[in-house]
Amino acid sequence: MDETAILREQDTPMRPRPVSESPPHTGTLVAACSAVFAAQLALVLPAAINGEMQAGLRTTGSELTWISATFLVPIAMFSLSFGMLGDRFGRRKILSFGAAALTIGLLVSGISGTLHGLWVGQSIAGIGAAAMFPTSLASITAVTPGAKQRARGLAAWTTALSTGALAAPPLSAALTEWSGFRWAFLGAAAFGALSLALMVALAHDSRSPEPRQFDIPGQVTIATGLLALLFGVIEAAERGWTDPLVAASFLLAVVLLAAFVFVESRAEHPLLLLSLFRIRAFAAAAVVSVIGMFGFLGGAYALSIRLGVIQHQTVIHAAIPFVIIQAITPFVWPLLVRLLRRVGPRVMLVSGLVAIALADVWLIATPVSKTGIAPILGSLVLNGLGFGLLVSALTAAAVNAVPVHLTGMASATSSMMRDLGQTLAPAIIGSIALTRAAHLAAESLNTAGLPPEVAGPAHGVLEAGGSLALASVPMGPQVAHIAQDALAQGYGLGFTVAAAACAVGALVAALFCKGGKTPATTLEVH
Repeated sequence: MDETAILREQDTPMRPRPVSESPPHTGTLVAACSAVFAAQLALVLPAAINGEMQAGLRTTGSELTWISATFLVPIAMFSLSFGMLGDRFGRRKILSFGAAALTIGLLVSGISGTLHGLWVGQSIAGIGAAAMFPTSLASITAVTPGAKQRARGLAAWTTALSTGALAAPPLSAALTEWSGFRWAFLGAAAFGALSLALMVALAHDSRSPEPRQFDIPGQVTIATGLLALLFGVIEAAERGWTDPLVAASFLLAVVLLAAFVFVESRAEHPLLLLSLFRIRAFAAAAVVSVIGMFGFLGGAYALSIRLGVIQHQTVIHAAIPFVIIQAITPFVWPLLVRLLRRVGPRVMLVSGLVAIALADVWLIATPVSKTGIAPILGSLVLNGLGFGLLVSALTAAAVNAVPVHLTGMASATSSMMRDLGQTLAPAIIGSIALTRAAHLAAESLNTAGLPPEVAGPAHGVLEAGGSLALASVPMGPQVAHIAQDALAQGYGLGFTVAAAACAVGALVAALFCKGGKTPATTLEVH
């Protein structure tokens, strides 16, 4: 989510407004808030229904991870570029494109009867979301030149973002319970279509008077490099880390990301201003952005697998923990804004990351056999509070570290780092957990004393599809117990990795991020 536009005081609607016409900010505000609501709803949508999708599609572990990754990858790859395109060609056009792509992608996901069709739909929807997140925010800032008016507009955008995240779990759970998980995507498509209609009917177009040039070499190298990296990470869980295709993807990622650094260091109008990373406090804030979002989303992804795939909870019950986590931030947001003004981002970043780490440790200590909300309620509250503290301070930490004339680029870069962290989270956590689970399941099958007619096919299923496939194929209670126990321990390791990442992030924030009070212009957006 590109926040560069917060500080662009010069942006104005593109066409003059007659005296009798209502202020442009009202219609634009409604349309932009509907856009970010629909995009965030689609992003959070799979969390509560991973179990149903795995059971219905009989996916392997990497195939299930790709359902989330195919949506998240375009956001990390294209958000900055869509922000530039909106500045140059008009934000209403880019928002309308984004809403149309989101709607079409979700319809493809819902109508398709195959896993590959779902991947295609999620990819298209992710491209739409990549256009909607930064451009919706820029549209609001363009029509709210006054400080108080802008603060209200940004607060409305933040509320819409949080409401989308809050609404996604119960909506997807209710539609899945009613008529299958595909209806969850179709329901989300309706909100995308509504957003498109509001955009066409209400929004005023705007663009930057001094737009940046589009950096094609930078965009190509970062996009392909990230895709190669994620392919290697996700596929390593089943192919093995030494598989030639996995090794080749990692090598390609290194080459392409090195090419990105080379291109950006020499570009006249770079996609990413690398010189910012020479500022120690900014570099630390960028690292914390990646690690923090990785830790939070990684733990959330592991929790969704635990609830749906391992514990086999109903989609309604699997949705409740995510509602609790997402509901906390909107309620405490005014307090977080005041706290940020008084103590600065460093204290909040450290506190938030420690809270998320403790939440993951709580889940590690809670036996998988305990399926109610009560045993994990403390973890959910810590997770929600930690997330609120984290996201409310990330942009401020980056902006506070740079000179005033670089605050726009610093905010955009911080946003890109957060998107990268949340994209890497399900891929890395899933790969680590499934690799561990497969190893444990193979050991248990060898030592369980199973009859050959059961052990042989079980090993075959494990080698072909991993521990998730072993858990989903009916092969008797003993094999089912082995698979569930292996998955529980594998994703327990996933929680451990997420907690460790948050602990490292807290240490980096404490040592290197700037403290001090934060200007009001950076407080309202996360």
